[in-house]
Amino acid sequence: MSTRLNRDLPLMTHTPENAPWREIVPFRRIDSSLGLVSDLIRQSLQARTAQGDLASFLDHLRAGSGKMLRPGLVLLAGECFGPLTDEHRRVAAMVEMVHHATLLHDDVIDEGLKRRGRPTANALWGNERAVLLGDFVLSQVFRMAADLAPAVARVLAQTATRVCEGELRQTIQKRNWQLSEAQYIEIITEKSASFFGGCCRLGAMLSGADEERIESLARFGVLAGIAFQITDDLLDIAGDENRMGKTSQSDLAKDKPTLAVIHLLGTIDSTGKARVGALLDSAGRSRRELVDLLERQGSLRYARRRAADYVTQAAGELQDVPSGPAKEALIETAHFMANRTV
Repeated sequence: MSTRLNRDLPLMTHTPENAPWREIVPFRRIDSSLGLVSDLIRQSLQARTAQGDLASFLDHLRAGSGKMLRPGLVLLAGECFGPLTDEHRRVAAMVEMVHHATLLHDDVIDEGLKRRGRPTANALWGNERAVLLGDFVLSQVFRMAADLAPAVARVLAQTATRVCEGELRQTIQKRNWQLSEAQYIEIITEKSASFFGGCCRLGAMLSGADEERIESLARFGVLAGIAFQITDDLLDIAGDENRMGKTSQSDLAKDKPTLAVIHLLGTIDSTGKARVGALLDSAGRSRRELVDLLERQGSLRYARRRAADYVTQAAGELQDVPSGPAKEALIETAHFMANRTV
């Protein structure tokens, strides 16, 4: 089945009334396009030979729709410069599929048991099949990318490469409790924020924006993405696992330094650092104590403030972008990314 959107391809036939992206207020203006993106993803993850176990794997993928932040940024960035096209929606589907593949692999690395309120693929079928499922999703993206303009395909490939490099760098820095805030920002820029920047760049490119404005959108996406990841790390520490719908505290359990912990270690003496080290080594048993310490030292508050600072910087990058509902929706989305509680 072709992945192109056209009049012969029945779309938006499976979008549920409670689609997760509808929780993001600024996404309501692109609701119909996100529905088309969601339907295209489902169709792309179908296999003509799917039956038995393979069919159950693909059903699991198609049922795991998230808030579609990355596709939403592609669409809103594009809409800043003109009407959305089928190409916008197709690229939006592809970035969400790349993201979905990274989540499948992340859950294997972090031994996550729950994602979006459902058992992870590795919890259901084991690590080997979960990794291969992620590879299958990426293979579908490669197939779809063959129809893209070379410049667009190049940005998509560069974006995916930076994400992988960032993940590798974070793995190298496990248990490095001397990591500085600047180093932490560099890591999350590569592993997470660069993806958001690539999404905004792609949306603007597909709308024919000039190079200066494309760069402005890309910088906006990176800065908003840094805010997103700082907040995501906060939720891993202090979030409610039941509300989040995923296994919490995974970054602590896997010895990944986060901004709140980096701040904490920079505000206490050597005795306090030894105590924090013991808490980090037994994070699963001492989570409440660690969270209380982070709260008392102002470390959670500091991380929230830094996330807000990055949103302010992100909004400043849009000064030369035409005013209108799409631009306002982008800024509102950045605030959502930094202030979400789940």
